[in-house]
Amino acid sequence: MNICILSGSPLKNSSTHRFCKRLKQILEQSGHDIHIVNFEHYDIPFLNQGMVKPDELTHFQHELIEHVNTSELVFVCSPEYNWMPSAELVNMFHQLGSKTFKSFFDNKVFAVAGISSGKGGKMPCIQMTYVLNKLINFLDCNSLVSSRNFESHFTQKELDEDGNLIGNDVYDKGVNGFLEFALRVAERWNK
Repeated sequence: MNICILSGSPLKNSSTHRFCKRLKQILEQSGHDIHIVNFEHYDIPFLNQGMVKPDELTHFQHELIEHVNTSELVFVCSPEYNWMPSAELVNMFHQLGSKTFKSFFDNKVFAVAGISSGKGGKMPCIQMTYVLNKLINFLDCNSLVSSRNFESHFTQKELDEDGNLIGNDVYDKGVNGFLEFALRVAERWNK
């Protein structure tokens, strides 16, 4: 299965990217084709700066759109900043949430995770799930948002910079449950 992981933090060595690396490590054991799109290189203009033009994509924009378009399962991973998802992810939805980029949201399953350095992550999950469902409906797409999300608490105490587990097995059990559910939903959806 083609899987894309969106690491929605623009910060270098972020907790979000640690979490995404952990997802990739686990998923690679099952032989899936996985690509992480790292938002450290994010360059989608905010609406007051212009629009994304399909025939003038930057390297980052091309990578993002190509990997999401060709994926059957997309993990959308956002840091929690003051109870909100990252501005970059929100802006991405604004810029690509049109008929021009319908394929970005069509024929796939989305799974959402919120990442926190404390006890958080719930609000980005709720907000991104709502927005994704609205875009799928508005664009008349044949996609689904997984009903199971994941809230990564105290991420820097659970995972090292390479995504290796340094915390407890309970954390990893939760990550594995989240992944297994998303994979089952994607396998059934894409039959």
